[in-house]
Amino acid sequence: MSVTGAPARRPFWFYLGPAFLVSVGYMDPGNWATSLEAGSRYGYALLWVVTLSSAMAVLMQVLAAKLGIATGMDLAQAMRERYSPAAARFLFATAFLAMMATDLAEFMGVALALNLLFGIPLTWAVLLTVFDVLLILWLERFGFRWVETVILAFVATIGLAYVLELFLAHPDPLEAAWNAFVPNAAVFHDATALFLAMGILGATVMPHNLFLHSAQVKTRTRGNPESKRRVYFWSVVDTVGALSAAWLVNSAILVMAAAVFHQNGLLVTEIDQAYLTLKPLLGQAAALTFAIALLASGLSSSATGTLAGQIVFEGFLQVRVRNAGALRLLVRLLTMAPALVAVWLSVRPMTLLVLSQVVLSMQLPFSVVPLVSFTSDRSLMGELVNPPLLRGLAWLAAGVIIALNLLLLFFAVRGVTT
Repeated sequence: MSVTGAPARRPFWFYLGPAFLVSVGYMDPGNWATSLEAGSRYGYALLWVVTLSSAMAVLMQVLAAKLGIATGMDLAQAMRERYSPAAARFLFATAFLAMMATDLAEFMGVALALNLLFGIPLTWAVLLTVFDVLLILWLERFGFRWVETVILAFVATIGLAYVLELFLAHPDPLEAAWNAFVPNAAVFHDATALFLAMGILGATVMPHNLFLHSAQVKTRTRGNPESKRRVYFWSVVDTVGALSAAWLVNSAILVMAAAVFHQNGLLVTEIDQAYLTLKPLLGQAAALTFAIALLASGLSSSATGTLAGQIVFEGFLQVRVRNAGALRLLVRLLTMAPALVAVWLSVRPMTLLVLSQVVLSMQLPFSVVPLVSFTSDRSLMGELVNPPLLRGLAWLAAGVIIALNLLLLFFAVRGVTT
């Protein structure tokens, strides 16, 4: 309490953290897979898709945080409460599928990094990824701040790694800047470009991050006497800052691929291929930096994906899991099984990564539409209900996501996608 008896204001840094925890999901191995192939195949042409996807991600994450602040419920709990049991079960099934697709991308990234750095066979590397579940369990013993701080350190590692990569790659800054903000029509005329664009969208606006953010932001409201509007204001600052950093990293991945691979006439469709190709083109330091950043990306995003999986499970089923470790281990093993089969059958890891992002993109409408609907409902949100302009932008973003999904489905039915 202050001297006057009014509640003391929390310092601004108290509110920072949840969005940075979420942001790692926006620079996970799935992003690497789609951005590397997009850059090597089309140069800078799909860079605007990264910008558009990042802008929609900021909007949706702000809404997710707002939902948690205004209602005290995360997105899974809100779906369970507001929809019929049958609809809730369907949404739980789609969300759980998205969690599995997310986990697949994350631990395949860890496995690839272990393989590249230490020469561990991919099958054993996949099995070793189960131990990153123990990482998040160990960190949680010290409180949510420790989890956020360690994840932030991973984010910083990835960011610094790509500063070095761009310094070594010497991209064309004017061409990159132009393509980052000016749409290129290639995506609407080339089925492969559309497929990659959908992968970028699925890798950027990720369903599990909406569930995670709406739950994690509640750590800033418990026992906090300050107004919801103030908490919301700083959550917006947190979200814009964290996701702007993620946009820069995602753009850097694509720009590096365009400058190094596309400019040399090389089509890179595998992460290990990118690592091996960087050695002769930019040197051992660039290749080693690439692999270390990939490991940081996989470990951190896998930890947050595991947290999101627990939130989905508990929110929809209205249970409090006493043994969170057992639940997380079960989810990891369920996700690991198809990956192990795919590795044994020699399915390309990059194929699994890109496919997982397309699966996430197809699930997005089932998360985004309820989120926009909830945050536009005054009876639920009270003073934090979406104002008309924000409501219009949110429904526009949801419409773009749905339209792109329908377009991809059209191409798939026509048998055009590769």
